[in-house]
Amino acid sequence: MLFLLFELDGDRYALDAADIVEVQALCAAKAIPGAPAWVAGVVERDGEPVPVVDVAQLALGRASQQWRSTRLVFVRYRQHDDTGAPDRLLGLVVEQRDADAPHRARAFRRQRLATPHARWLGPVASDALGMIQWIDVQQMLGDDVKALLFPQPVAECPSAPQ
Repeated sequence: MLFLLFELDGDRYALDAADIVEVQALCAAKAIPGAPAWVAGVVERDGEPVPVVDVAQLALGRASQQWRSTRLVFVRYRQHDDTGAPDRLLGLVVEQRDADAPHRARAFRRQRLATPHARWLGPVASDALGMIQWIDVQQMLGDDVKALLFPQPVAECPSAPQ
């Protein structure tokens, strides 16, 4: 498997390249009032609004730093619900994006710590540079945030008879 690697305060993290649609330079996002602090806002991609999560804010409680290597990564977010809703795009702001690196998925091992408030922190692997933690994009958003960022379309009311 191929992973996009990035760093947050010296710790390395990995995103599965199979979930990635595009990586681009960071751009300004429009704020979403009422959203959690780690929701950086919304950007437009191909004429469609895409919500953006600041991974440093989510993980560390601080906004991403504007490094030359800070990137906006568009990933496929699968809505796991019974509505059959299609996959959506989600933007992730990641700091210090590193080169893509191959790793075997089976090299990642479940950590022994319970992280109920950070279900998106997946298994870990080691290489010559130290440990890498796999980020599970599909576990990033709780139901309340999914409802805010990906609202269900409102069905139109039938016209009243005349």
